[in-house]
Amino acid sequence: MASLSVAATTFHVSAFRNPSPSPLAFARPGRVSLLPAASRRSSKPLLSKPFASSSGKEAVYTDNAPEAVGPYSQAIKANDLIFVSGSLGLDPETADMISDNVEDQTEQALKNMGEILKAGGADYSSVVKTTILLADLNDFNVVNAIYAKYFPDPYPARATYQVAALPKGAKIEIECIAAL
Repeated sequence: MASLSVAATTFHVSAFRNPSPSPLAFARPGRVSLLPAASRRSSKPLLSKPFASSSGKEAVYTDNAPEAVGPYSQAIKANDLIFVSGSLGLDPETADMISDNVEDQTEQALKNMGEILKAGGADYSSVVKTTILLADLNDFNVVNAIYAKYFPDPYPARATYQVAALPKGAKIEIECIAAL
């Protein structure tokens, strides 16, 4: 049985073994702390700045990508990361779908994402995680071929899902997280 105590930063794990602890992991049977011993005894907060607090986040906006279709930002910068909202295959000038086929929508969604990344001070090589939403999972191989042209090796971690529907009748939506 495992338990987690955030305030104490202690993980209780049954039958835990740590034959060669790293400088950041301290272990005893049944107990692991990911902080150095001095930090474990401290009553100071674990983080020096709050994650994504109102003062610790910044909206990213560019005219070179479509405006958000709801009450959200194109992207948010926080704690040396940029979180890009789902990009659709919309023409930035007209806000209309670029075409009805998944190939064109994938290309445009990735171009839109690239413009948002650039406005936030990142690029495709900075992306560490993507999530792809497809209206039809049968489009997986077609999307992969196009996706591979945009992201250099090592490729970002990724999840791909088929969904019941996407905004504006889109066939694909792609979001990402990039390191700054």
